[in-house]
Amino acid sequence: MSVQNIIQSLEKLVTLHESLLVVSKQKTEVIKEGSVEKLQPLLIKERKHVQVLEQAEVKRQQEVDKWFTHQKISKENATITGILEVILDVDERNELEKKTITLTKVITSLKQQEQLNQALIQQSMQFIQLSLDMMNPSIKNMNYGNKEGTDTEKRSVFDSKA
Repeated sequence: MSVQNIIQSLEKLVTLHESLLVVSKQKTEVIKEGSVEKLQPLLIKERKHVQVLEQAEVKRQQEVDKWFTHQKISKENATITGILEVILDVDERNELEKKTITLTKVITSLKQQEQLNQALIQQSMQFIQLSLDMMNPSIKNMNYGNKEGTDTEKRSVFDSKA
């Protein structure tokens, strides 16, 4: 049994991750714009991509398990690295290695893009919090004048005797 099914699974994963990376970059632009209305459809699209990715990953794992079962090798080391150590066909080994490296690079790019998105959202939240803090006056700023009389007598914002 050759590793072609595993290679095809990896190719599909690469394609799906590249597609998710495009969505992530679109999300970055929308976050920069500050458009919540445009962000909602992108999040739905992203969620669908992730679901398809999860299914493709399960399929890849099944193909790897099937290959190890067919080769009568223990599934303890059922990884791509384990396959690369055992496989005899040089062409298949090189192709599998290239697909694995490509997938790793795309996943790394996706992770970096999502970290950027997270940082942008965090900055937006900080800006919103700062804006809200500036709009809401603090109790200290509401009392104008000399603070000498307030040390001995504590007053609330509302005068209860009125």
